[in-house]
Amino acid sequence: MSTAVYPGSFNPPTIAHLAISEAARAHFNVDTVVWAVSRIALAKEEVVRPLFEHRVEVLREVAEGFEWLEVKVTEKQLLADIALGYDLLIMGADKWQQIQDPMFYDNNPELRDSVLSTLPKVAVAPREPFETPAELELPIPDALSLVSSSEARGGSTSLMLQSAQEFDVATGAWTDSERYERWLTEKLTDN
Repeated sequence: MSTAVYPGSFNPPTIAHLAISEAARAHFNVDTVVWAVSRIALAKEEVVRPLFEHRVEVLREVAEGFEWLEVKVTEKQLLADIALGYDLLIMGADKWQQIQDPMFYDNNPELRDSVLSTLPKVAVAPREPFETPAELELPIPDALSLVSSSEARGGSTSLMLQSAQEFDVATGAWTDSERYERWLTEKLTDN
């Protein structure tokens, strides 16, 4: 039984996250895809809203609809650490470019190369404007390379998966921070 890991913040989960997972599953004949969410995502440490627990709750709701999809929370931040034990590592071209940067390895290219050599097979989803190595490229529809969580948070809620859309409508979690804060306050008051 083969398992792929797709690390990310999924803030919010989008139609691209799901399509990339489905493409990796089909293209690499993977039985299970795990969305791995770091409690504190590397280079995204400032993300505090929506609360981590709410983001994970939404991801678990999404996963309930797919027997091949799982969600795991991890304390690990580095992709090489998160990917240990998996058969396939899924990432976007933006992340592929980021992990090539020696900055994340104490500015040591030899250390970077050593760490990258420990990765399992890698599948890279194209993403504008980043280049994707042809031998690692995951076949997805061109339109999905333009989808981003940032755009979804910016108001393009149709890019969010249904569970995220519903949570956002109920709370304003991604599109209306003031309403989300009021919702949090009301929730705390009711408990």
